[in-house]
Amino acid sequence: MKPASSAVKGYRRLIPSVTALVEFEAVARLASFTLAAHELGVTQAAVSRQVKYLEDRLGVRLFHRLHRSITLTEEGEALYLVVAESMQKIAGVFDRLASGPAQQELVLAATSAFSQLRLLPRLAALRAAQPDLQLRLSTQMFTADLRHKEIDAAVRFGAGSWSDGSSTLLFDEEVFPVCSRRWLETHESPVTLDALANAPLIESDSTSEGWMTWDEWFRTLGFRPAQLNFALRCTLYTDAIQASRHGQGIALGWGRLVHDFIAAGDLVRLPLASFRTRDAYYIVVPHGRTITPAIEGLIDGLRQDAPGDQ
Repeated sequence: MKPASSAVKGYRRLIPSVTALVEFEAVARLASFTLAAHELGVTQAAVSRQVKYLEDRLGVRLFHRLHRSITLTEEGEALYLVVAESMQKIAGVFDRLASGPAQQELVLAATSAFSQLRLLPRLAALRAAQPDLQLRLSTQMFTADLRHKEIDAAVRFGAGSWSDGSSTLLFDEEVFPVCSRRWLETHESPVTLDALANAPLIESDSTSEGWMTWDEWFRTLGFRPAQLNFALRCTLYTDAIQASRHGQGIALGWGRLVHDFIAAGDLVRLPLASFRTRDAYYIVVPHGRTITPAIEGLIDGLRQDAPGDQ
């Protein structure tokens, strides 16, 4: 059904320049006129003119122009959210129609800890359930910014509310001490928090997602040790877990991530205190993208054995 001519005229009156909207979206997403010009293959002056044209037509400022950076104004943020969502929908339809009926590649962002310890062990089951799934992992050190990456979905740990996407709960989390059977064969198992604080601990750096350190874990339990005995400090959580598997000491076990190692006997959960976090794991889909059957299947696959895996 073709739109009425009056509607077309209305769109043209209210949206005077699609080019200006495209260039505004690039500037807002990249937070830079220079980067937007490079991406679009035009001059910075041309991009500036298009944004200024929009501001003049709307009668509002879209950006705060600072000395070395720009940020969206309240009006600019409102326009960006709508424009970005609309452009992503249009791009998605073009991509699907141009590529035919074959399954599109799904780009999933996750931390290395989640991808290595939770996702990859379940990849075979995911492929069995979705034979056409084409997955590309985008491994992130910290939380991925969905506005700046070509990402279809991201796994995040947090409260479930983010400004750049809509979230679906995967599962909750519990944190407790773990070590290897090899370590227990040569060391006395700590039976109190004080004894645990003096045992050889393996530390990993906290992340922007709110993962806790040993000190934070003890404090959540109301225990403040005078000193912690660190046998090893690691930047990555995966290194800390591997070190614990190889008998180097006791690490903090994030239950959803170390479940497979515990089930296989590579790690042992020490019968001490544990802390159930208020935050949880979520799949986050950028605003404007649809939760496709592939993403729904990914969610189901990642939830596999989650209810009783701790």
